[in-house]
Parts: sequence; structure tokens; C-alpha cells
Amino acid sequence: MLITSPAQKIEDPRVVRTRQLIEQAFEALLTERGFQSLRVQDITERAGINRATFYAHFTDKYDLLNYMVRQRFRAEIEKRTLNACHFSPQNVRALIVAVCEFIAEAHGHCKMPNEQFESLVETQVRNQIQLLLKNWLENEKPTVSADIAATATSWAIYGLAQQWSHDKNRPSAETFADKVLPLMMKNLGIDAR
Repeated sequence: MLITSPAQKIEDPRVVRTRQLIEQAFEALLTERGFQSLRVQDITERAGINRATFYAHFTDKYDLLNYMVRQRFRAEIEKRTLNACHFSPQNVRALIVAVCEFIAEAHGHCKMPNEQFESLVETQVRNQIQLLLKNWLENEKPTVSADIAATATSWAIYGLAQQWSHDKNRPSAETFADKVLPLMMKNLGIDAR
């Protein structure tokens, strides 16, 4: 239950605690079993809640995964203060590093990340990249529209980071970001400064 006042939103501590139990159970089961074989019943048993409680928070395991990826990637962006930054090649580089490290960590938390799992992660992360880039480009003058530049670059960053994460002899995320940064700047329609 949410209690709202004009100045703030306060979430019931029981709701927060239940959501934490669900997330912890889900994350542990992802590591043990992988996403594909995971069932809502497995999550509720591990969390010590009933199915109705789970469904009060999430529609299914896909909704839960989308929520967790979105929240955790946002937290990663906030931790690196990229959401408070302006456009610069250094910030684009930092974003590339963040995406690479996030994808590698997500794969490490899932026993057998299949196409379905990867697709759900991709959608959430790419959307967040696109929103951030559009925000950064508001005060810039890209050679194409900010929407097109942000969309193309979000696909490129995610795709390249995904390829990097599967490379067994991959360089560090920083080295990789240095290598692909000029391409991302061209995608954004802005010359490297």
C-alpha cells in the first residue's frame, strides 16, 4: 500500500520487505537453476510467501526480471552519477563501461542465460541507455535527430557490450570502451571533442 503526500511517496515497509524477499529468492534461484526452468512456485516457496502475494507485486517471472534489471541498471547509472552528467565523450565512455560490466554481471547471476533471458535484459538496458542518451543530447546539435541518434547508439552500445561479454579473451571493459568510443560518437552524430 502506498501512502502519498504532496511532498513525498512513502511505501509501506511490509511491501518493501516482501519485494526484497521475492527479489532475493529470484536471484538465488537464477544462479542455481537458470531462468528458463524457474517457476513462480519456486520463487514463492524460497521467499516464504504465497502465490497471491507474489501476484500482488508482479504478473509473472518475466515481469519480475524486467523490474529487477531496470532497477539494477538504473542503480548502476546512478552509482556512476551518469544520470546527473551532461554529454561528453568521457561520459559516453563511462556508459559503455557500465553496460559491459552490467551485462557480464547479469550473465554471472544466471546459471544458463538463454536467448529469452538475454532478450529481456537487453530490452530493459537498451531502453535505459536510450533515455539517458536522449537526455544528454537535448543541449547538443547532433547531425541527425536526438531520438534517432540515441536509438541507434543504444542498440550499438548494447550489441557491442553483449559481444564483448561473450568473448573468452576479452580486453578490460575500459580498453574495449576506448576502442568503440569513436564509433559511438559517429552514431551520435557528434564529433569527438
